[in-house]
Amino acid sequence: MRVLVTGVAGFIGSAVADALLARGDSVLGIDSLNDYYPVALKQARLDRVRAGGGDRFAFRQVDFSEHLALDAALAGESFDRIVHLGAQPGVRYSIENPRAYVAANLSGHLNLLEVARQRQVEHMVYASSSSVYGGAEKVPFSVDDRVDHPLSLYAATKKADELMSETYAHLYRIPLTGLRFFTVYGPWGRPDMMVWLFTEKVLRGEPIQVFNHGEMWRDFTYIDDIVAGVVASLDHPPADDGAEKAGGSVKPHAIYNIGNHRCERLLDVIAVLEEACGCKAERIMLPMQPGDVPRTYANIDAIRRDLGYEPTTSVDVGIPNFVRWYRGFYRV
Repeated sequence: MRVLVTGVAGFIGSAVADALLARGDSVLGIDSLNDYYPVALKQARLDRVRAGGGDRFAFRQVDFSEHLALDAALAGESFDRIVHLGAQPGVRYSIENPRAYVAANLSGHLNLLEVARQRQVEHMVYASSSSVYGGAEKVPFSVDDRVDHPLSLYAATKKADELMSETYAHLYRIPLTGLRFFTVYGPWGRPDMMVWLFTEKVLRGEPIQVFNHGEMWRDFTYIDDIVAGVVASLDHPPADDGAEKAGGSVKPHAIYNIGNHRCERLLDVIAVLEEACGCKAERIMLPMQPGDVPRTYANIDAIRRDLGYEPTTSVDVGIPNFVRWYRGFYRV
């Protein structure tokens, strides 16, 4: 099949495009190539995807929050399914630049829903986030939990994406699947994420900032496990019997957690990273950042049951893999 992948120059988007091309699918990728982090890294990811895809990969640079530009970029193009991974990421940046999140994550998501509706695509998989759980104390986080108290604008936009998708599934019977990602890391990752930031500073001999005085826990999910979940979701559109039933929803809209189903203490992960780097980190212990949460932990029962998803990479393996990639990429 031919798949439209948004955010194709991003961390997860480029990895998903690689996987689809490797199994013989064709990919039409779009990305704005904005400068939220260095464009050179995005270009390097694109070069990697192009090398693996050959003439089965096509790229269009466009900001999908601009619906006229998006329509023009997709004119004359055909595709069967959509993997919508493009977004404005980052909890802390949403406090500094909220309008970027409204444009990319609200207007942009609506624009992709409209593309799915107008094209009558077979299925659209889209990125949500574990941030929607806010400061929930009940762990592990389940897709059945209420998520009405986001602690950042980023989280609020991702919850809004899920609500808009629910509406489109109800009104237009478009098969949609939302994936709540939990702390994704690995080779070709994002420079604003903890694993990258800490690796960079440790290798330079610079101090690292450890928030909430180290009392933080995260469900770290390796990129290969994320990609496996995205592709499995894409291949299995949610069922729709074409009707609403009293007492239950049969809309073709599924939401899954994609995590490692392990809650790792941040200080333990730092120790793994120090060992992989071969040196100790100077730690600056700081209070909690606004909008951040102390703990994330994914209940993955639903995606296990429906799609057979099973993560395989622990931080003991994944962190050293990233450090090796980082050293090779930057030759340090």
